[in-house]
Amino acid sequence: MKKSVADLFRYETELLKKGYRFVVGVDEAGRGPLAGPVAAAACMPDLSRPIEGVNDSKQLTPKKRKELYERIVSEAVSYKVATVSNRVIDEINILEATKNAMTEAVESLFPLPDYVLLDAVKLKLPYPSLAVIHGDALSYSIAAASILAKVERDEAMIKYAEIYPEYGFESHKGYGSVHHIEMIKKYGPCPIHRLSFLKNILGENDV
Repeated sequence: MKKSVADLFRYETELLKKGYRFVVGVDEAGRGPLAGPVAAAACMPDLSRPIEGVNDSKQLTPKKRKELYERIVSEAVSYKVATVSNRVIDEINILEATKNAMTEAVESLFPLPDYVLLDAVKLKLPYPSLAVIHGDALSYSIAAASILAKVERDEAMIKYAEIYPEYGFESHKGYGSVHHIEMIKKYGPCPIHRLSFLKNILGENDV
């Protein structure tokens, strides 16, 4: 559903009224795929100059996401995209890996945040924060972060497709499409597959 910037400014407006200046949105991309890293973005947008068209990344076409990505990174006060590899995901589980990526992204920002809005995930941070369910559809800052995380992760998966062309990462970005699962069964997992995600596909003894 297309939304205007005003529709996404409820949380930001309230925080600005309370005197918070450096509001940060945090979101992830890639929790569900069978392969590749999970990416998390922390975005401190210039709230005085909102970018029309910013929305939950899932509601945007790849072309529109890329266009908005370029504007967000050029106009943001600060931003960071952090990733955690498939191997670490297998070691500590996807939720903890997501939290690690989100925390790294937030801690890399300068200036330091006044307030952090997170998409659903709760983090232990030294700043006031709020986890917002469906935050990428409700908060401008989180929506901006969702675009950054999605674009950078998708571009990483396209590069992996050149290294491991048989799996078709450029089309499904590591998610469990029918073709992807067929290729895993045919060729076995490659070095960027999340082995902990493949047990139901290949069986416990084959991963």
